[in-house]
Order: sequence, then C-alpha cells, then structure tokens
Amino acid sequence: MRYELSDLRLFLEIAQARSLTAGAAAVFITPSAASYRLKNLEQALGTALFERTPRGMDPTPAGEAMLAHVRELFEGIERMQGDVSRFVSGVKGQVRLAANSSSLNGFVTPTLGRFLVAYPGIDVEIEERQSEAIPAAVLAREADVGIFAGPSDVQGLVTHAYAVDRLVIAAPAGHVLAAHQRIRLGAALDFDFVCMARASSNYLFLRDSAQRLGKTVRARLHGHSFDAVLALVDAGVGIALVPSSVLGRRWQANPLAIIELDELWALRRLSLLVRKDARLPGFITEFVSFLLDDPQVAVTRASG
Repeated sequence: MRYELSDLRLFLEIAQARSLTAGAAAVFITPSAASYRLKNLEQALGTALFERTPRGMDPTPAGEAMLAHVRELFEGIERMQGDVSRFVSGVKGQVRLAANSSSLNGFVTPTLGRFLVAYPGIDVEIEERQSEAIPAAVLAREADVGIFAGPSDVQGLVTHAYAVDRLVIAAPAGHVLAAHQRIRLGAALDFDFVCMARASSNYLFLRDSAQRLGKTVRARLHGHSFDAVLALVDAGVGIALVPSSVLGRRWQANPLAIIELDELWALRRLSLLVRKDARLPGFITEFVSFLLDDPQVAVTRASG
C-alpha cells in the first residue's frame, strides 16, 4: 500500500491541532479538500482515524497507533535532511521546544537569540507548558527538547541539569510583607496578587498550589509578561510570584521588596531533556549544547 507524504502530513497536522480546519490551514489547503483527502486515506486504510467530539477531532485507537508511526516517519525525514545538509551550504530545520515560564523568561531567550543568529536556516517553535506536562510531551514526540522543574530520572528520557532558579514573592517597597525575609505561601495568599496570563504555567502553578492549601488567588490583574507584572507591583497594585531569574538589573535597582518563600518547592532545579531513543539531527544536538553551555545559565548550576 502506498501513501502520499502530503496526506500523512495532513493527518499529523489534524491530529496535533485536533481540528480539521487548523490542520488544513497548516498545509495550505481548504477544509473541504482536507476532508476529501482524509476520507480517501481512511478508505485506503480500511478504518476511521478520527472521532468528532465536543473537544474537536480526537484520534481513534487506530489513529493513535498511526500517529506514533507518522511522527517517527517525519522525524526520520528531518534527520535525513539534517545529515544531507552538512554537505550543502546552509543547514535547515526546525526545533520544537517545550518549556515552563521560568526557563523561558529567565534563561532561554538570550541563548535563543544567539542560536538563531548563528543558524539562520533553523527555526525554533516554542510552547510554554506546565512542568508536569513537559516530559510526556517529549515522550509523545510533541517536542524535541523540554525544559522543566521536576525529577531528573524520567524513564525513556535523557536529562541534563540545566539551571537553578528560585520562586520568590515581589512586593511594593511599602507593603506590609516588605518587613519579612521569608514567608509561607499560605500567608502571602492573604494579599492581592498581580499574576501572569491565565494560561501561563506560572499562574497555573500558583493557582494549583493555592488550591492545595484550600485557598484561592486574589488576582487583581493578569499581565502579559513578567516585566509588566513587576511594573504593576512597583505601582502598588499587589504582590507577585516570580522566578528570581527575571529580576534583571532594572528590578534589582528598583525599590521592590523581594521575599523568599519558605517552601521546599521554591528552589527550582531545571532539567533539560530529550528522548533516550532519539537519534537527533545535528542541529538539535547543537541547540541543546547552546542551551547548556550558556555561561549565564551554567553559573546558576555551579551556585545551586
């Protein structure tokens, strides 16, 4: 049985987006054309690949089995392109990175800029996720590289110590908490917060931690970046849970009160991970080296 790569790519895009329309857009065809091609693929296979649900297009058991093989197929094609590209001018490819908000905002971005300048033919797709979901995303081949705060011995994955960070409470200089050097999260939750976006891993972690304490987060506002959140804290709107890595020179020079959290989870040991069974293209290996060898990142490992 022969399969067209274009049909398999369409299948992959629909499965990843859980949407026929989004999958069609990803391969630059109309939804009606995508529906026709998907129907032909299902007829050729003799089984349905998707079930339409309120959540969208969910792969059937047969679709899940096929999805694993199709992801492996396109990874092999990418490795082939990476190997061949060594013999031609200009390496081309894409790296998919899943990371939590602390690593993205505190560490990854400067390294990313240098990597993209050094490799103009390589694109990087970034997805922010909660730490708990990142190992599964890498294992499921939804990401090539993951950075998360969590255990370093995840089955099926190779992990590297990446960076050490700490979650702290930032408060206005005149705030009642400014007199404290350390505080429990439960006590901090008695005050108004300025939070990151509702879908951010930072806010979801704060919300879930509060729920485990039987409390809720009194969020006055959700900001789009840590800089915006800290500016609102500085203006006296509320306090914020932030990684210390985002407190650059601007905020270290400002009269914000930084209070350590008396919680075991406040110290965040970030790990970088890839699949153990993956033969990574050279450009992904180089991307991992860029991340691990960044001096500003490496110094946190030495001090942590």
